[in-house]
Amino acid sequence: MPGRLLPLVTNEIYHVYNRGINRQPTFTSKREYRRAIESIEFYRACKPPISLSRFLRLEDSKKNDIISILEKSKKLVEIYSYCLMPNHFHFLLKQIEDNGISRFLSNLQNSYTKFFNARNDKDGALFLDQFKTVRIETDEQLLHTSRYIHINPYEGYIVRSLSDLEHYPWSSLPQYLSVEQGFVNINFILSFFKETEGYKKFVFDQIDYKKKINTIEHLLLDYFN
Repeated sequence: MPGRLLPLVTNEIYHVYNRGINRQPTFTSKREYRRAIESIEFYRACKPPISLSRFLRLEDSKKNDIISILEKSKKLVEIYSYCLMPNHFHFLLKQIEDNGISRFLSNLQNSYTKFFNARNDKDGALFLDQFKTVRIETDEQLLHTSRYIHINPYEGYIVRSLSDLEHYPWSSLPQYLSVEQGFVNINFILSFFKETEGYKKFVFDQIDYKKKINTIEHLLLDYFN
């Protein structure tokens, strides 16, 4: 992965996104989505003692030992929102360690690409070499980026209804709406709302979002358009 012209700043929050080379599919089955999420959770750690592929082959008692180590270890990033789509992904996260975002993305993409290629009898790179980032500079930008990430499956016609979006399993939205547990830090963004229902209304308010998006779109991304 090539070096960045401008280094990412520790303790700052970024919208991070990348896609498959030539827009090729990167997640084509439930098993691949699940493996990607396992990779995200595993490679948040600064120094995992073993690779994810080796970890998954361990017996349960040894897995628990590794999990205990990972839970106590420093993290590269703090994840606030994420979404996996058929040919790209989005993260809203804070860099905790120097070069943490680049290390996290490198470990995640390399590990998942090896799995994907072995599973699909392919070789070579799966994702673009250089992921894209947008630095979050205001609370408004933070909240709208989180919503943008979470409604991606609906805007991209991957799900057909807001009810389906609420239960979309490959994003952090179900965790925000207390549908399931997860590794995402939801408390930071929810602190801007009186209750979870307030965040849900904010995310699902499509008409208001469409009015807002025209004024803040350049703050979200300039890459997929």
